[in-house]
Amino acid sequence: MTEPLEAGEQPTRPPTAVVPSSAALTGALFVLVAASLWGLLGIFGTYAQRAGLSPYDVAWWRAAVGAALFGVHALALRASFPRGRDLLVTVLFGLASGAVFYGAYQVAVASGGASLASVLLYSAPAFVAVLSVPVLSERLGGLEIAAVAASICGVGLVAIGGGTGITVTALSLSTGLLAGFTYSLYYLYGRSFYQRYHPSACLAVALGVAVLALTPFTSPALYAPEALGQAWPAVAGVGVLSTYVAYLCHSAGLQRLPATRASVIATIEPVVAGVLATALFAERPAALAVLGGVVVIAAAATLALAPRRA
Repeated sequence: MTEPLEAGEQPTRPPTAVVPSSAALTGALFVLVAASLWGLLGIFGTYAQRAGLSPYDVAWWRAAVGAALFGVHALALRASFPRGRDLLVTVLFGLASGAVFYGAYQVAVASGGASLASVLLYSAPAFVAVLSVPVLSERLGGLEIAAVAASICGVGLVAIGGGTGITVTALSLSTGLLAGFTYSLYYLYGRSFYQRYHPSACLAVALGVAVLALTPFTSPALYAPEALGQAWPAVAGVGVLSTYVAYLCHSAGLQRLPATRASVIATIEPVVAGVLATALFAERPAALAVLGGVVVIAAAATLALAPRRA
């Protein structure tokens, strides 16, 4: 209880917490680095596959390196690991957003190209918006519905447009959208579990499960010294930079920046992937595909800024 005011005494107001501009700028830079590292996933994956690894080999190495680094990180922090029902949910999360997501994304890169896979991945915010209705008891307003519809139209334009070095097939489209769907589960899982457990503990368990699930799909090249000898820089990039460091930077950014603003900054990811794919692999999307990519990214940014309604 507060003490009663004396006669003539003015009530005092608690100081308003203001986030320093330097902290906001630092947070934005962290998110920008994370998104740029995620944009390198298709680039590293392409180089690793050209060295002889299969898409599932690349996914296996990403999960294995990430699980090891996050496990060491969690143990260093003495973080508690999920247990009981939370462990079961984390195992299922590892199967979907670890094994299926990592595998589907690399298959999309191999079959359609790095830029196409990255654009299709950004269908994830539309999936999040739709899944939030039954899972988080949120409801969609007119703006969110329009953004979801725009995202679908954008994907359609990307599929129709195609381009040089980009292969639009049923396989590349389906695996790209599957990657977007399974990636969207990361946000739903994180909203519930990262409040109770450190992300490193959750990701160590989830990615460990992904390693076990992906093992039956790997090729003999996974254990071939000659293939690994050529692919190890790309494998290290996928596991260390585009997984461990990227997630740490993103988490550091969220500590200094509102989640909505961080989500908008993260839409730089497909732009980075597209520019690098054009420069390194001569992938040149057609004008219609570029328009579709812009629509998908704009829809993702709109969904990030749209207020959630319980």
